[in-house]
Amino acid sequence: MQGIVIRSTGAWYEVRNPDKSVVSCRLRGKFKLQDLKVTNPIAVGDKVIWEWEKDQKTGIITEILPRENYIIRKSVHKTAHAHLIATNLDQAIIIATLVAPRTSFGFIDRFLVSAEAFRIPAVIVFNKADLLDKEALQYQAEIMQVYAEIGYTCLQTSVITREGVSEFEKILHNKVSLLSGHSGVGKSSLINAINPALNLKTGEISTFSLKGKHTTTFAEMFEIAENTFIIDTPGIKELGLAEIEENEISHYFPEMRKYLGECKFGASCMHTHETGCKVLEALENGEIALFRYESYLSMLADEDNRR
Repeated sequence: MQGIVIRSTGAWYEVRNPDKSVVSCRLRGKFKLQDLKVTNPIAVGDKVIWEWEKDQKTGIITEILPRENYIIRKSVHKTAHAHLIATNLDQAIIIATLVAPRTSFGFIDRFLVSAEAFRIPAVIVFNKADLLDKEALQYQAEIMQVYAEIGYTCLQTSVITREGVSEFEKILHNKVSLLSGHSGVGKSSLINAINPALNLKTGEISTFSLKGKHTTTFAEMFEIAENTFIIDTPGIKELGLAEIEENEISHYFPEMRKYLGECKFGASCMHTHETGCKVLEALENGEIALFRYESYLSMLADEDNRR
């Protein structure tokens, strides 16, 4: 039988069948997937073939079907390994907040680069607009404009005032969407706002660290409307790039990609100091935002992006 993995808890996987029934399954033996060095061989969103175990109560996954795409990051526990966040996505949505907690541009840009690497359309949702004063709202509007001009859909939302909630619901329609972001940015609250029946657990912000407390423990897929699915993920502290070579990073910045091959030193240009670099010229002319370029440099240096 064929189904979709809707929840992964490590050793066991909940598989949703075409008739919407759900069966707990485990893996048969060890899987090697396209030479991927990953900590988790199966992720939420994977399409699998399974069969009943002898007790007819649980199943065994015998095959993982080819993936259309996936979002992946460096494992925070196992060196030289990566961790699959989710697979077979129609879009990837990052929920960001300027305050309580603050989402760094470095984090947002790493998420966008990870999505670009697999040509997964990405959306940025700036949540908790109700916490911002007039000056902060103006600043957020300017940031949203930067991202909009390079091709990203941006939304401003607030669960408290309901601002942007209906627009958020519309972008989810008839798609499989990954929702990601730091703990405390309001992923679960936004989901509850458009489908209260799910009643997902939400957390408070730690007054000591101003960071969110983990409430989502495992990635999980929910059907919020007919043929509309979201994958809610545990809050991510950091997002180390995986499967992307140093000289490829600039390809995944749309505003840099358009200068591909135009630099004096061609494809070997790293856009850091080279003479005749078109990207540096564009930066100097204000055509590339400084904070985006700084994100690029931090990825080149593979630095911690929580600064």
